[in-house]
Amino acid sequence: MAYVKAAKLSDVPQGQVRLVEVEDEEVALCNVGGEIFAVANLCTHDGGPLGEGEMVDHQIECPRHGARFDVRTGAVTVLPAVLPIPTYEVKVEGDDILIEIE
Repeated sequence: MAYVKAAKLSDVPQGQVRLVEVEDEEVALCNVGGEIFAVANLCTHDGGPLGEGEMVDHQIECPRHGARFDVRTGAVTVLPAVLPIPTYEVKVEGDDILIEIE
């Protein structure tokens, strides 16, 4: 596995989500209090685009049916989703956001 540059810190303002494509995978980058987290752009409830969702504290909300996931762990925090979402390891080097892709 290797870390791949996904974006710059300045691309993901605090409290916001930015969708990026890395190695043919769509990833939602989430800025929570200045810390960056990366999750799959796929709601486990119905395949909705999480990258279009809103951040609520440390949770991302699916724009389709309101399911929420903890971006730190991928765990479901609000139904109707019941399965967690995939997460990615993140490193920040200078202004570069790097995520670990298999």
